Amino acid sequence: MMHKAAFFVANGARFIATNPDTHGRGFYPACGALCAGIEKISGRKPFYVGKPSPWIIRAALNKMQAHSEETVIVGDNLRTDILAGFQAGLETILVLSGVSTINDIDSMPFRPSWIYPSVAEIDVI
Repeated sequence: MMHKAAFFVANGARFIATNPDTHGRGFYPACGALCAGIEKISGRKPFYVGKPSPWIIRAALNKMQAHSEETVIVGDNLRTDILAGFQAGLETILVLSGVSTINDIDSMPFRPSWIYPSVAEIDVI
């Protein structure tokens, strides 16, 4: 099926994907890993509408009639969840119960507003 997707994209189909995540826990390929092959074959980059694109955050804020100054994003992935919040101007909470670890923070050009071991321990909202 990937060859068909690459064929259509190379011939002008819109290449829209949810997120650039290469994998989840373990070695299971995620959306970004699948898109990488299509991009390599077709020569076209996907337009990501999910995290970390601030587009999806702004769309959600509009739908909820919320404001970025009053909204917090909680996530376990620095490269998608926290980056999306940062780019959209939100306060961010990184929970260490999923993808990212405390050691990953130093490699990022941005910092989460708060860090918690798990969602159950969040007390700032």
